[in-house]
Amino acid sequence: MAVIEYQGRVCQSLPSETVLDTLLRNHHGIPFSCKAGSCGTCMMRLGDGQVPARAQSGLKDSWKARGYFLPCVCPADSDLKIVTPGDEVRVKATITQLTSLTPDVVQVRIRCEEPIDFRPGQFITLFRADGVGRSYSIASLPEEGDLELHVRKIVGGTISTWLHSEATVGTHVSVLGPLGDCFYVPADRDQPLLLAGTGTGLAPLYGILKDALRHNHRGPVHLFHGAVHRGGLYLVDELRKLAARHSQIRYTPALLTGSEEAETGPIDAVIARHVPKLSGWRGYVCGDPAIVQKLRKRLFLSGMASRDIHYDAFLPAASQ
Repeated sequence: MAVIEYQGRVCQSLPSETVLDTLLRNHHGIPFSCKAGSCGTCMMRLGDGQVPARAQSGLKDSWKARGYFLPCVCPADSDLKIVTPGDEVRVKATITQLTSLTPDVVQVRIRCEEPIDFRPGQFITLFRADGVGRSYSIASLPEEGDLELHVRKIVGGTISTWLHSEATVGTHVSVLGPLGDCFYVPADRDQPLLLAGTGTGLAPLYGILKDALRHNHRGPVHLFHGAVHRGGLYLVDELRKLAARHSQIRYTPALLTGSEEAETGPIDAVIARHVPKLSGWRGYVCGDPAIVQKLRKRLFLSGMASRDIHYDAFLPAASQ
């Protein structure tokens, strides 16, 4: 067993626990979300001791140098003294716009008090004043000023319900991030790009698409957005207009149930009908973890190199 010291209290770990598990079991109110090392909500700072490299995976080098780590993926197998992160890792922000895109999806725009260096398609963790936070992908470009997020209302979801029903323009929040490596890289502007996702997995893809255009991408860009029914699709008119203005862009909405407005069938099958061979393509897939896994397999079996498949699986918040 290891000794974990936090806020003047000493906790004894149990076998196979993470540092976060130990703290929660000892009734410390640590904010967390995914418990998988993806969102950064539970990030803490090391006061004394050492943590494995995995506990700092994905964090900025400047954060690593200051001793920040992710307790949800840090084994509690060595003595540690940890402290709450300082203000330097969170940026104060204000909600500037709340727009309903569908009954279940709201577009949230937030303005940070100081600029954050991000790439469209990365994600930030949005914190409410009480410290509860959730991660959302960035759909906007840096020059737009505000960060654009697409938030689907989750039954029982703490932050999504709050954003849909209670938050107002002018509400103060804070932001941690950005994190994630699912973003456009202008290495080969002639390479064909395939963007595929379901639900609000469209948010990072929309950002990546706009970023590719901003960098004058010349190769074809094919965006597939899937949903169960028509109400799950959004920004349809905007994406069709974007495709009409740029000859290299193709936009294909897909629905499981029949509709004249979209292709019918699972998104992986729709992709196979349009682009059965993907050798030489670069791909981005986002959304539900099971669908992301299926799409990654489909792209690989269709000839896309694994190094060219970038993905962001939207992990649900862990039970609190």
